[in-house]
Amino acid sequence: MKLVLILLGLLAVTVAVTLWKAARHERLAEAHWPPEGQVLTVNGHRVHYVIRGAGPDLVLIHGASGNTRDFTFSMVDRLADRYRVIVFDRPGLGYTDRINRSGASLRQQADLLVQAAAQLGADRPLVFGHSYGGSVALAWAVHFPDRLSGLTLSAAASNPWSTGLGTYYTVLSHPVGQSLVIPALTAWVPDRVVDDTIDRVFLPNAAPEGYHPHIGAGLTLRRVSMRANAMQRANLLAEITAQAPRYGEIAVPVEIIHGDADDTVPLAVHSIPLSRQIDGATLTVLEGIGHMPHHAAPEATDAAIDRTAARAGLR
Repeated sequence: MKLVLILLGLLAVTVAVTLWKAARHERLAEAHWPPEGQVLTVNGHRVHYVIRGAGPDLVLIHGASGNTRDFTFSMVDRLADRYRVIVFDRPGLGYTDRINRSGASLRQQADLLVQAAAQLGADRPLVFGHSYGGSVALAWAVHFPDRLSGLTLSAAASNPWSTGLGTYYTVLSHPVGQSLVIPALTAWVPDRVVDDTIDRVFLPNAAPEGYHPHIGAGLTLRRVSMRANAMQRANLLAEITAQAPRYGEIAVPVEIIHGDADDTVPLAVHSIPLSRQIDGATLTVLEGIGHMPHHAAPEATDAAIDRTAARAGLR
């Protein structure tokens, strides 16, 4: 009995220390990487956004585990001379509130961003989506076709795939993982592990100098963000499977770019089929480019947006 009490006491101490370290890690991350922009409220949900430049409205939607900083590193400044660029944190990531605990669906996320953009006076913006953000951008075009002028997709997850969810997301999307594993990761995993993961996502290209300290690895490791991201990722395949048959309904100009060296969202599984599913869509394949074209091939990325704008009659 004494041994049991000792073990329970040690467990209680471990849990208390883990929760304290997790909260401390989050406080330090938010102090080091505070919100870059402003916050508006949509149906009771706070939405963090950055807005710069002047010209036709352009909304940028980031990928899994990301936040506005992925675009403010360099892309926003490149485009702000000719567009009014609006960057949103997706629900549960960066400084935008979670919509729910089950994983905000692609349509729910698109709906939130459509309403947020409208509050900022962007009723029919150009929409750019990268990776998971491309899935949200496609949901925007499918479900709210009169609320955008054109669509640019970069390495977008768009079509069903055959590989499984993987151990990481399987664990983190399970109730036990959400309750126990995620707090432990927040508490004990150093930010450099996220930086190493980012480097793998960029392969075969390299992350640009200064990207790691700008993006905010500690923001990704917060419990709210890890929980939201895990649930969104766990639900993605089923949502894409349901969404893909409707791509033929998209009637706005669509430009697609995708690297042929992308191992995260393979070109052959996603963008090649997508280019055939949307009437008039144009696919540009980027040789030797991995999953981050907006950093590894910035000129090609910006040119795709410019082509979309021209086709929409905005340039």
